[in-house]
Amino acid sequence: MTEIKTYIVEDSPVILDSLVAMLEELVPVKVVGSSADESTAVQWLTQSGNHYDLVIIDIFLKSGSGLGVLKAVHGKAPNSHLVVLSNYATPDMRRKCLQLGADKVFDKSNDIEALVQYCDRLATGETGADAMV
Repeated sequence: MTEIKTYIVEDSPVILDSLVAMLEELVPVKVVGSSADESTAVQWLTQSGNHYDLVIIDIFLKSGSGLGVLKAVHGKAPNSHLVVLSNYATPDMRRKCLQLGADKVFDKSNDIEALVQYCDRLATGETGADAMV
């Protein structure tokens, strides 16, 4: 299994700590950074020399939004994956996130297991569209 270098954009310290602990325990994830706002996330994610395989993005942040992060970083690191993890994963928001370049959208309340499975598939190299369902 390949270690997944992950950057997390989440404004709740409690959720961030729980998410990091869970992912690092259950799948080969190494969190390489995090931020609570759009501008800090975009700055880190677009700075040359910073490497990541996966970005997990919340929609509502301390300032800015996850949608702004998606717009700014989509296509900047072609071999990376962008996923949204939000309490606001309505059908319209899912559509918008996918249009802006998200590979998947997960609901914080219902899809944590699906996020773990997604990360596990990335770690084992299953990156095709069929593997990511």
